[in-house]
Amino acid sequence: MTQSHTPFRDRLEAVLARLDRRRAEERVFVKLYSDTARAEADAADRRLSDGKSLGPLDGRIVSIKDLFDVAGEPTLAGSIIRRAAEPATADAAIVRRLRAAGAAVLGKTHMTEFAFTAVGLSPHYPVPGNAIDASLVPGGSSSGAAVSVAEGTSEIAIGSDTGGSVRIPAALNGLVGFKPTARRVPLDGAFPLSPSLDSIGPLARTVADCALADAIMAGDTPRPLAPLALDGLKLGIPKGLLLEDLAPEIARAFEASLQTLSRAGAKIAECGIDDLLARFAEATSIGSIAAIEGSRIHRNWLEDAGAPVDTRVASTLRRRLTVPDAALAKLLRTRQELIRAMGERLALLDLIALPTTPIPAVGIASVEQDKQEYRRVEDLLLRNTQIANQFDLTAITLPMAGTRLPAGLMLVGRSGTDRALLAAAASVERLLQAG
Repeated sequence: MTQSHTPFRDRLEAVLARLDRRRAEERVFVKLYSDTARAEADAADRRLSDGKSLGPLDGRIVSIKDLFDVAGEPTLAGSIIRRAAEPATADAAIVRRLRAAGAAVLGKTHMTEFAFTAVGLSPHYPVPGNAIDASLVPGGSSSGAAVSVAEGTSEIAIGSDTGGSVRIPAALNGLVGFKPTARRVPLDGAFPLSPSLDSIGPLARTVADCALADAIMAGDTPRPLAPLALDGLKLGIPKGLLLEDLAPEIARAFEASLQTLSRAGAKIAECGIDDLLARFAEATSIGSIAAIEGSRIHRNWLEDAGAPVDTRVASTLRRRLTVPDAALAKLLRTRQELIRAMGERLALLDLIALPTTPIPAVGIASVEQDKQEYRRVEDLLLRNTQIANQFDLTAITLPMAGTRLPAGLMLVGRSGTDRALLAAAASVERLLQAG
């Protein structure tokens, strides 16, 4: 998104006026920083007038997920039991970096409790309905983040991604969502779910905006993405489990996207990874890494049977408290072996491509009361995205054309190839938009 010549303060005031009109029924933001955002916007306008811009993020309106520390207030992470937590003593590392780059941090967005679920529901807050149709789920756990960008109340949103929590809501709301290699962006001041899997990533309307926010958060100097020729790009398609049970319109759009890439010169080949997925599934038969590590983080309230926490979160975490530490250590060693095996499998490819989610957004009503349907939908939403976290890869979702409801094309690269992935994604984005 290119910056407008409209003063930053004017753009911010238009957003704040919109949010004020719906204040009584706000579902996207859990907290607004109106006064500090105004001050940040005014400072950006003065810098622009004086020819002293801090760079391409200066004056951009940014929202942050409700798990990032802001000094002087408790970090809720989507949970009411943290309202009495000690206030944060400093801003999260990424918040400091965004503000130092001139961003106007508008507020914190709604999320599912402790970032643990992928559909977007929470028992504590009204669901921020999908920006395309408010009767549909937004996806999670960065639910409000995606809706804020898709509805235009922020230009860039910052979320977290442990199994797909940036890419799932981005795909379901028609956005770009980027999951960097874990550890690329510092987690200091971000409420954890799974230290082994957590990563911090942006959601925006363009790859360029995601790359900009990622660079700032990673401590890099933001620079334009170098154009990447798609002619000769080696693109692997993981035939098998990850392409099963696709909604017909997503299957058609995915095939059309591959044909467009092939016409542009991309070399598309099947690649098999089902055996690695099966080995990972066997290793996690004792429980997912996120659930086991999360049970350690939340041990204190898990021992209180009456804790007011989403049962979808509490029941899973309580079961995983019984997994011995030695079993977790063995699981993490096995994961490292599988990460190496996946790296070897993908070494001859530039990227792999998949539908981000096998299904589009479903109706909120269909999953609110039906536990079995909720579980089916959540399993499908997580199925393709979680491989990037499990195998320590980097991934991005781009909007796919040709579907009634938004759907995503996911490109996945090897660990540490973030800049190359973003450059490729920018070229694919231009190609798909040209259509």
